[in-house]
Amino acid sequence: MVITKATADSESGRPVSTDEIATMGEFIQEMMDAGVLLAAEGIHPSAKGARIYFDGGKKTVVDGPFAETKELVGGFFLVETKSLEECVEWFKRCPIQLPSGGEATNIEIRQVIGADDLGESLTPELREAVEKRDAQGVW
Repeated sequence: MVITKATADSESGRPVSTDEIATMGEFIQEMMDAGVLLAAEGIHPSAKGARIYFDGGKKTVVDGPFAETKELVGGFFLVETKSLEECVEWFKRCPIQLPSGGEATNIEIRQVIGADDLGESLTPELREAVEKRDAQGVW
């Protein structure tokens, strides 16, 4: 999973330009053509979201917006590559635009946990349930 970070621009709700859409669309199409892209989405600013904090049995809901943009997710790509290095090579070419304020940004690459990563905690019964959800496209 490749996580794009929110910026002051994305949090302000600034509309994405036609050029930005076209440039990112070309990159997305290239990944689709190569068969590595599984999903890609941007997300709305945190002002349209909420957080749920869990503290023991207590649950607290806090509506957005959230103050620190550097810690917020702005979107994601879900890709399937043979290695971290291959993923890095793809995303070194990602046409993420420098926000209008000139602030630097980054993307984060993280491997999605699979059933095999869960080790002995995944009993045969739980593995069967996971495989059933996977077959339904849910997990």
